[in-house]
Amino acid sequence: MKKVAFIGTGNMGGALIQAACRAIGPEEVIITDYIREKASALAQELGCSAVDTNDQAVAEAQYIFLCVKPQVLPGVAAGLVPALARCRKAGEEKVLVSIAAGIQISTLKGYLQGLDPLPPVVRIMPNTCAAIGQGMLAMAAGPEVGAPCLAEVEQILARAGRVERLEEHLMDQFTAVAGCGPAYVYQFIEALADGGVLVGLPRQQAQIYAAQTVLGAAAMVLESGQHPGALKDAVCSPGGSTIAGVAALERCAIRSAAIQAVEAAYRKNLDLGKT
Repeated sequence: MKKVAFIGTGNMGGALIQAACRAIGPEEVIITDYIREKASALAQELGCSAVDTNDQAVAEAQYIFLCVKPQVLPGVAAGLVPALARCRKAGEEKVLVSIAAGIQISTLKGYLQGLDPLPPVVRIMPNTCAAIGQGMLAMAAGPEVGAPCLAEVEQILARAGRVERLEEHLMDQFTAVAGCGPAYVYQFIEALADGGVLVGLPRQQAQIYAAQTVLGAAAMVLESGQHPGALKDAVCSPGGSTIAGVAALERCAIRSAAIQAVEAAYRKNLDLGKT
């Protein structure tokens, strides 16, 4: 039996599949997707195995990652009930791991009508940077999920990036910052590069300079432990070019825009949870 199966090979699912193959080896990973050719191509690229149906994925692995959109999750989860019941009858306990934004563990369990007792359910929220091992991931579970199970999920995710255990009531907030955050940062990098092009840098060089600068600044926050405001102040000489640029960003309300982006994403997560 394989260690983990992934149902869904979209952007987020694909990122986690790549990370799992690095962490536990592709021979322990099985994948499936409603577009069969998509799963087959990814499996061939990574060296893992692809199967045709969700039932096969459930039968052949212990940890089942549900990497589907929140709107699709109810039907997918309900469709797994017969396969999960057969496995339980055979003495095989499965663990479900959901990445669906906004969908609470209790809600997912409600989709599993007919199973008694219900299987352990873990909820995670990754971001797409997991594809290169630089993700920020949160993991939540109820008290019925034992420490060995959580440790196994952490092992599967070990090469995805930084994994934090979090109380479930904070998952939607985490998603708004870290799950959605790469998109905000990409916009900033693009804009920073555009500025470079405006003042005369070649496009490719401007993009590299902007991306490396953001990477380095993020590393400074994490490694120094200093407040971002203090690090910003250290770059701003009196009457210098940096403070002139910072003042321009403040006139355009960059911080307010970022705060509003997180709040809007959080509200959307709450709406998704009502699915």
